[in-house]
Amino acid sequence: MMFTRHRRLRRTSVMRQLVRETQLSCDDLIYPLFIKEGLKKKQEISSMPGIYQLSMADLLDEVASCLSRGLKSFIIFGIPQHKDPIGSQASDDNGIVQQAIGLIKKHYPEVLLIADTCLCEFTSHGHCGLLDGQTVLNDASLERLVDVALSQARAGADIIAPSNAMDGFVYAIRKALDSSGFEDIPIMSYAVKFASSFYGPFREAAEGAPSFGDRKTYQMDPANRLEALREAQSDEKEGADFLMVKPAMAFLDILRDLRQESKLPLVAYNVSGEYAMIKAAAQKGWINEKAIVLETLLGMKRAGADLIITYFAKDVANYLQE
Repeated sequence: MMFTRHRRLRRTSVMRQLVRETQLSCDDLIYPLFIKEGLKKKQEISSMPGIYQLSMADLLDEVASCLSRGLKSFIIFGIPQHKDPIGSQASDDNGIVQQAIGLIKKHYPEVLLIADTCLCEFTSHGHCGLLDGQTVLNDASLERLVDVALSQARAGADIIAPSNAMDGFVYAIRKALDSSGFEDIPIMSYAVKFASSFYGPFREAAEGAPSFGDRKTYQMDPANRLEALREAQSDEKEGADFLMVKPAMAFLDILRDLRQESKLPLVAYNVSGEYAMIKAAAQKGWINEKAIVLETLLGMKRAGADLIITYFAKDVANYLQE
């Protein structure tokens, strides 16, 4: 019996490209934007080199820069000047997220804008829902989140992306959108959102760290695989149009499980800690940043992700143009 010469299909660069099974393109990428109310000019996030909190004055230049690279999809995070216990600015039709969506859509109507639907950046306590003492209330929080989602839809968001991890958020928001004339607006559910240590730099970027305790009573235990499937299955039944796994790198097994279970588009969130680790190692000269980034994102797609939310989106767009 002859042995098989697999190397025949690896002999040249063109041959390798011809048989490549997994492809990465700008159409796969969603770029996060942080807009801070009252900011005069953009400021770099210290733990996320190359990522900025943007002023409204900087926002259109940033979008134009992305479009020139072939990036067309964005997820919007807002940081208000005023925070209170119920996160009232999150559902204000003149709030920072709503203003940002309106401004971008006015000048670039062709782009796709995803509104992150949560309260943590807007509440004075930094939790994702309403409180009774130090207990996060589920059902009362749903009412607030519905108000936020409807306000974002009125502003022109193309997709509502609830990240709050309350039980029943997809059902509540889907019902409200449908009854308010927004039945064509899809929901990108943060269906599998782990209580992860990889979120650290994001809390600096979005200024939404909890003022007490943690989020382990409503975000998932990273040790649990079957629970992740239950969470995703319930969101799909409640009307989600996309399912997200967050974070991505340490949870590729969950992505693969969901790909086998669901026919919905799957989203991997390549989170801030994952970004920061690669950037820090690259700055030290310990790794080849371009090679590591491309290999990492290809791994997410190979595991089953259709789309990737990533702070590397502009870098990857540059790599692909090269």
